[in-house]
Amino acid sequence: MQNNSSSRSRFWQSRFWQSWLLRGVAGGVLLLPVACVHPPGVSAAAAVASPVPAGAARIWFYREYEPSVSLNDANVFLNGTPAATVPPDGSALYRNVAPGRYRVSVETFGTDVNQAKDLDLAPGQDAFVKIESLRGWVSGGDMSEFNRDTFYVSVVSPQIARTELVNHPLSGG
Repeated sequence: MQNNSSSRSRFWQSRFWQSWLLRGVAGGVLLLPVACVHPPGVSAAAAVASPVPAGAARIWFYREYEPSVSLNDANVFLNGTPAATVPPDGSALYRNVAPGRYRVSVETFGTDVNQAKDLDLAPGQDAFVKIESLRGWVSGGDMSEFNRDTFYVSVVSPQIARTELVNHPLSGG
């Protein structure tokens, strides 16, 4: 009767197995950079987004994933009308809109500066809106702790936004 360890050893040392193992590792190494790289200046979200429709403009909404700050959704409004719910998970989403002037605001508990911004959009233009939060605008509690989020609107330049969005998944369009 053969020793099991010696038969296993011969299997792993066989040229057939080594050949397939080498091919698998080499193939994986070759495909890894292709799977992880987007063209320069293109975010993961933008790489999978459809082109802006003719005659329209696009507003991108995103947040950085900051679990210690807020895990609440941020409801965004365009000219007072609900437009998007931006999740706290770091994903990005966009809305195609008619060119024109928009007041971007966010539903928030506290009233502060920079909670609304105005955008003037031309056809084919991309605008980037980053939602930021301040946890604990109001907090307290006798028997249990509570916090209320205050959200802020930042209009980010396309160059900065594209670098920030490199690793953001697209959550909706």
